[in-house]
Amino acid sequence: MSAALEFDLDSARHPIKKGEPAWDIALLFPSQGEWSEAEYLAIHTNRLIELANGCLEVLPMPALPHQLIVAFLYAALRAHVHDVQAGGYVVFAPLRVRLWPGQIREPDVVWTKAARVRERNEPPDGADLVMEVVSGGSEDRRRDLEIKRHEYARAGIPEYWIVDPHEQRITVLALDGDQYRVHGEFGPGARATSALLPGFAVEVSAVLAAGEAPGT
Repeated sequence: MSAALEFDLDSARHPIKKGEPAWDIALLFPSQGEWSEAEYLAIHTNRLIELANGCLEVLPMPALPHQLIVAFLYAALRAHVHDVQAGGYVVFAPLRVRLWPGQIREPDVVWTKAARVRERNEPPDGADLVMEVVSGGSEDRRRDLEIKRHEYARAGIPEYWIVDPHEQRITVLALDGDQYRVHGEFGPGARATSALLPGFAVEVSAVLAAGEAPGT
């Protein structure tokens, strides 16, 4: 058999098509459902990737309006925590937060007390207040509105803010036992308030306006 024929047969067994992903690279990594926390933490990328039930969830890259709202909320929360000397850290994504062993999310905005940070290079164990700005398609909305609501409650996070520009609403959830109760649903013209941090509030209209980037 000629070398040319051998080459053709091998190509037929392992076809490589330009323009397609390099599928074989995926075989170098664990299958979905089999990722460990250590394997997840070894990933170095600028993409937002969360670990849920042994699976990697690659989140869509946020658009400018989303990031402008995140920046507004971060600045407001950080200023309040500093003013009342509540302590801890106010940060924004990307930051890995360990909900429980093997379950890691990256909330848009996080306030976590120092006691939750065991080592600077390790994800904090939970948080005290998290915020998610809802964006993207139906899968992303379900993740923020339903799945993370259940997970953050299970993790014992005292307060969860869901900022929904599409519905023009901020929902503040306060932990009550092992589930969240609705502290308040706030629309344009109202002030969204915290149950956990007395005195912390933001004007919903100002939050929504922050996302109105030029050209959007």
